[in-house]
Amino acid sequence: MSQAEAREMTREERAAVKKLVVSMCANYDHEYGCLPLDCSCYMLGKWWTGSYCKYFRNAVLPLDPILEAALTGGGAVETRPCALCGEPFPVNGKQAYCSDACAGKAQRRRNREYMRKKRGG
Repeated sequence: MSQAEAREMTREERAAVKKLVVSMCANYDHEYGCLPLDCSCYMLGKWWTGSYCKYFRNAVLPLDPILEAALTGGGAVETRPCALCGEPFPVNGKQAYCSDACAGKAQRRRNREYMRKKRGG
């Protein structure tokens, strides 16, 4: 993305970036900030799209494809809501759930309903 295409990030995008940095970035430490730079994390104070920490762009941002598409201008990612929790997730074939956890919960729910019908008649 060139400098001319840079725009101010929305509040939701900034919150999503902060969540990714704090939870998933291997270079981030709560006490020291960015370990390689030995200062506060550049991405936590970021208000504009355009330039990103190289590690964040290559290793952390791909973990959230919807945010990645929004920040890098990679085009809109087609999403659908999870059938269980309602969270949007990128479309991947016939996948109905956003995660293995949601798929497991839905499977247990289906099994429970099946057994109720089988026992109750």
